[in-house]
Amino acid sequence: MELTEIRKQLDEIDAQIIDLFVRRMEASEEVAQYKIEHGMNVYDPVREKAKIENVKNSVAKPEYQHGAQALFNQLMTISRMRQYEIIEQPESSSFGYKQIPQIRKAEGRVAYQGMPGAYGHQAALSFFGRDADLYNVSTFEDVMREVQNGQAQFGVLPEENSSTGIIADVFDLLDRYDNCIVSENVVSVEHALLGVKGSSIRDIRTVYSHPQGILQCSKFLSSRPEWNQVSLKNTAVSAMRVADDGDPSQAAIASPAAAEYYNLDILRTHISDNENNSTRFIIIRHEKEYEENANELALTFELQHESGSLYRALGYLIYNGLNMTRIESRPIQGEKWKYRFFVNLDGSLNDVGIRNALAGLRRETTAFKILGNYVRSE
Repeated sequence: MELTEIRKQLDEIDAQIIDLFVRRMEASEEVAQYKIEHGMNVYDPVREKAKIENVKNSVAKPEYQHGAQALFNQLMTISRMRQYEIIEQPESSSFGYKQIPQIRKAEGRVAYQGMPGAYGHQAALSFFGRDADLYNVSTFEDVMREVQNGQAQFGVLPEENSSTGIIADVFDLLDRYDNCIVSENVVSVEHALLGVKGSSIRDIRTVYSHPQGILQCSKFLSSRPEWNQVSLKNTAVSAMRVADDGDPSQAAIASPAAAEYYNLDILRTHISDNENNSTRFIIIRHEKEYEENANELALTFELQHESGSLYRALGYLIYNGLNMTRIESRPIQGEKWKYRFFVNLDGSLNDVGIRNALAGLRRETTAFKILGNYVRSE
């Protein structure tokens, strides 16, 4: 047969498929009404598994069996999505979040991790202003704990660096604590080599910094293999260590602001591997609030450890026309080879498509949590 004739056949078959698809969706809507009347769950994994197995066995050609399975998996997923739209009516659900005109930055205390002069301190200053009631704590978890317990009304934590990726510990804490992201602040990371007054780069034998600072300046440090690299809690602690010791053979990788704060000399500027190095900080709060112009949604979920579970979950985003801007996975502590997923989406909790997708995800994941809805930093 000529190609045009084959394509004509395909068009005729596709028209029949469309008619059958519409009939199937109409029948699914009737199923939804029945489930409402009888208080039944939308998702029936036992029946779906049996249905897929029956589909596979009914296809005579073995080379078509996996394709038929994939097709019916998708058909049933789409059917469930439509049923959730009817049963859940998610457009009326706020998922426990309250919309506010804008963040009340002047309200209460702000906790950040690290010492004064560290990048966390800079992020807090640039977001809340110099008149804010800022105070520092030792660890990321301390920030989370202070906010959850009400000792601080806001917390500032690093989430991701443009050179070295996510701060994994912070992602784990977002799941563990009942706080939410209300905003973010991107801070330019300008690493410099700092030494005591009057010292020279020729004197240096030991360099201190946060592990991320050392990693982000790996090219500069690799050209000086004789230097001993020592990791400390953060860049500001490193600068303070050099200032307190007063030893001209010691240096710190930290910000130029830390040099001023701890009265050190800047021995070399712009030593980062990436000149456009930036860190994205998140602003957390215990109250579940989001600004009316929020355009970034963060969530986390866990899935059954089985084939196709992530595919089905992401299908809710595709079905509702959503754009996923990031997906990360983290191991679940105590669960061998099981992972928790962190996803960012374009959109607001005001959007019906967002609410429809979240309603489906909440039903079909083993654990589900919205981490925040906020205005994205450009």
